Amino acid sequence: MAENKDEKDEVSGVSTTGHVWDGIRELNNPLPRWWLWMFYITIVWSIGYWIVMPAWPLVSDYTKGMIGASQREAALSAYDAGVAERSEVGTKLVEASLEDIEATQDLLEFALANGRAAFGDNCAPCHGSGATGSQGYPNLQDDVWIWGGKLDDIHHTLNYGIRSEHDDTRVGDMPAFGRDEILDKDQINQVANYVVKLSGGSPEEGVDLAEGETVYAENCAACHGDEGKGLQEMGAPDLTDGIWLYGGSLDEIRNQIANARNGVMPAWIDRLDPATVKSLAVYVHSLGGGQ
Repeated sequence: MAENKDEKDEVSGVSTTGHVWDGIRELNNPLPRWWLWMFYITIVWSIGYWIVMPAWPLVSDYTKGMIGASQREAALSAYDAGVAERSEVGTKLVEASLEDIEATQDLLEFALANGRAAFGDNCAPCHGSGATGSQGYPNLQDDVWIWGGKLDDIHHTLNYGIRSEHDDTRVGDMPAFGRDEILDKDQINQVANYVVKLSGGSPEEGVDLAEGETVYAENCAACHGDEGKGLQEMGAPDLTDGIWLYGGSLDEIRNQIANARNGVMPAWIDRLDPATVKSLAVYVHSLGGGQ
């Protein structure tokens, strides 16, 4: 309940506003003088800001202010400067050899930073953000490289891809021995068990491993080598190291022999600029694997 009665408060001696709510009287205390001055200064400042800086929106533009300042123009100018600087270093990357990039500190730092960003945008969806891969996608942090892990090898693979549509792509297709009826089920089982033995695993009991070795020699050794060590020139993996792209269990090996999954990596030469591809090669080579 409000009462319109102006009187002095008995305790503080301050006049009231005449407003009372539930027996509580509102005192008529003035605002602190410092607060009022700050308020007035703020008003003056805002008026000055409207005059000096861009402030008032118009139909299709805005007032430019007396000094013509523009955060948009400043941001665009900073962006252009960054692009120019990046372009300058990028030109140096393109002109330098991969070995010179790794040996030159400022080029190496730029390549690693640029390569890390490009990897996250383009490679991580398949190889993982940590480049450790997953089934069907190689781990880029180990020392196992089907097509070679030297700088030039990695750069070539990035440029032209694997089984891509580019004319210079790397090609190493494994036949589907079961699907294409090259081998029967018994032969596939025998050679799969033999491959398990090559990699140090335990083959099934009762399987004729001698026959599996014969099937291997007649169908697999031409690419993987007589001892199963693989051939980088053909993109044929080492079958003795215990590292498997599509899984190393007996069932998974049998399935790969029978149905042969041949993964595809795109050619990046037409998707990314040369400086970025070189940066990716240097970054991937720096991950701890490589040769």
